[in-house]
Amino acid sequence: MKIKVIISIIFALILALVIILFVKTLVHPFYKTESTNNGSTLNTSASEKAIKRFAGGIRIPTISTDNYEETNFKPFDEFKAYLSEAYPIIYKNMDTLTVNKYGLVFHWKGKNKSLKSILFLAHYDVVPVIGYDPQTDTATDTLFQPNDNPIARIDSIQSKWDYSPFSGAVVDGRIYGRGTIDMKCMLFSLFEAAETLISEGFQPEQDIWFAFGQDEEVGGQQGAALIASYFKDKGLIFDAVYDEGGIIAAPGSALESIKKPMALIGTGEKGFLTLRIKAFGLGGHSSMPPAKSSLVYIAEIIEKLNKNQMKAQIIPPITSFLNNIGGEMDFISRMAIANQWLLKPLLFSSLSKSPTANALIRTTTAITMARGSDAPNVLTSVSEVTVNFRILPGETINDVINHVKELCKGYDVEIKTMIARESSSVSPENINAFKVVKKTIEQLYPNAIVSSYITVGGTDAYQYQAVSDNIYRFLPIDLNLYEQRTMHNENEHITIDNYGKMIWYFQELMKTYQNGQN
Repeated sequence: MKIKVIISIIFALILALVIILFVKTLVHPFYKTESTNNGSTLNTSASEKAIKRFAGGIRIPTISTDNYEETNFKPFDEFKAYLSEAYPIIYKNMDTLTVNKYGLVFHWKGKNKSLKSILFLAHYDVVPVIGYDPQTDTATDTLFQPNDNPIARIDSIQSKWDYSPFSGAVVDGRIYGRGTIDMKCMLFSLFEAAETLISEGFQPEQDIWFAFGQDEEVGGQQGAALIASYFKDKGLIFDAVYDEGGIIAAPGSALESIKKPMALIGTGEKGFLTLRIKAFGLGGHSSMPPAKSSLVYIAEIIEKLNKNQMKAQIIPPITSFLNNIGGEMDFISRMAIANQWLLKPLLFSSLSKSPTANALIRTTTAITMARGSDAPNVLTSVSEVTVNFRILPGETINDVINHVKELCKGYDVEIKTMIARESSSVSPENINAFKVVKKTIEQLYPNAIVSSYITVGGTDAYQYQAVSDNIYRFLPIDLNLYEQRTMHNENEHITIDNYGKMIWYFQELMKTYQNGQN
């Protein structure tokens, strides 16, 4: 009799638990996409003039290098001159200045001096193109060519590029070249938007500033960091700062299970830490190896690092992210999101299977380089591994170093920090600076899921935390997985449609920003 009662109680508890899980899932406030443009068609076409000006900027190879002093600054001088020639209206109607010679700053004065300014960022340096030789570049000044006579069609070492990487070729609705996505597109679309508004007689309510760095790809210390210091010295505190860092991810390109476009607004960004770990052991001739050499020790450390990842956690922007995408996921996934009090391990297990999702819930560990002996018959006494960590906001460089030290206990090692930067602060979502971005995206992409998230790469925005608490990272371009992979890679390009939408987006943001509501 007692056994039956116990079984009945257990069954009732299980049933109650199942009911609670189902009810909490059904009532959880998952985001539902709602069109805000009432089906109207927006005119986002880019003019031929806008395309030509952008393509002209792509042709100037402003390549940044790790050693700033060894950078070839001639193209940077050419780019500065090109901007002033291409946008005389901007230079006539805005105050301009340079910081550290190549940091470009523009000040568009507003009507109301009592309102806080807003700031738009971009950078005009680009990463190198492997094997590119500017002396053999056959790019032409002719912009539009028939499809059977493409611009600067190239072969040999650059065979993976359809067109020369600094040609600015415009073919089949696309603009090709290094910097088309990362990220001269933002600089030129900002200028196109501002020039159009100035030509229409528009003046913003608050001041609008533009800051374009010359070394974002190598850390921003000579560009954005010094521009931010300039603003701080002037006592400027910005109502909002807007930079790159998020995109419209085409259906399935960010998370395979999400079949709608995802507009990802970076409200923070990960930090980074690169460590070089050396393991010491017996060296000598390979004919008399010890039980374990230094290379075996470093291999064991690599295995420990790879197996024992930093602890998964869900920080506030990712809570919003999960609530926003959850409505498009299967019921089991929604149940795990809605019932984290019980099912968080299941949720972490599921998210960890996707490299994209995994990067949003933990500080990631990437084994990038390893080195042992330089000869096949020599046992080196020192082997090493280089590890790159991307640090989730809320964790610190010291947290990661302590994690590594714990895993290396029992080994004779040396741990050296090669490069490090703490993760950023996280900007709020419940203020106008975020809401105006969300509203503008919804007009442009009415079917997209708009969500905050954490930018996994570094941006110049990080440097501006001293002059604003409200920093948002987003480029309004719709990229499929292939297009995303062209950034820092072969065949980088942007569609003309995307470029036109960028111009519309920034124009709308400048027109409708309502200061003082944060």
